[in-house]
Amino acid sequence: MSLKDLTAGLPLDPLPPPRERDENLPHAPSRTTRLTSTEERQALQNALRYIPPEYHETLAPEFALELRLYGHIYMYRFLPQMEMRAYPIDEYPCQCTQAAAIMMMIMNNLDPKVAQFPQELVTYGGNGQVFSNWAQFWLVMKYLSEMKNDQTLVMYSGHPSGLFPSHEDAPRAVITNGMMIPNYSSRENYDRMFALGVTMYGQMTAGSYCYIGPQGIVHGTTGNTVTSAEGWVIGGGWGGGGHWEMGRLS
Repeated sequence: MSLKDLTAGLPLDPLPPPRERDENLPHAPSRTTRLTSTEERQALQNALRYIPPEYHETLAPEFALELRLYGHIYMYRFLPQMEMRAYPIDEYPCQCTQAAAIMMMIMNNLDPKVAQFPQELVTYGGNGQVFSNWAQFWLVMKYLSEMKNDQTLVMYSGHPSGLFPSHEDAPRAVITNGMMIPNYSSRENYDRMFALGVTMYGQMTAGSYCYIGPQGIVHGTTGNTVTSAEGWVIGGGWGGGGHWEMGRLS
């Protein structure tokens, strides 16, 4: 498998064989869904919307088992067979450099040397996902390979809504994650929506692709160095960034 395969979308012909989790990699903790039977069916329907109907009979039981075992449908069967890492930007099969940059950042975030739980698409923080499942990875990469300089990719908690006409000065991607009406933004509801596959919450920079590893440390450290030169350096209150910022400031 090569980078050119990213242009084909979800690999279905032939359907990849079932795939077990790699026990040599760390994995996200299993979640308790507390879904009703009706909600479990809805979670399956939400996952199968990416799959042509002729494959539903094969994949539905597999996805249902993932939901019961892990509290989420990750679609391990569709894990890419290529080495997941950031490749040189000019190697990506794209029609514009900005799209290639997004593809490179996505693959950097999912690199097993970078990601906390790579097969669950979690980059850091226990729940900071790049996508909700692997079908979304394939679809987004296909969209990016087709993107032109006057188009914008619209993302909603890992779900690609599609490529839309825009203009050269517009963002190439507009991304929203964890969207919840505040009155319902409880941990219970977030867990339920995550199990249903309709929201990603927590560690939002993973889902925006561009702030992981050197991609974030370079500009974050530069900004904080300039700010610290104007006054006292305070290492607390920076969340997960405090330890690496102070290491680079010292």
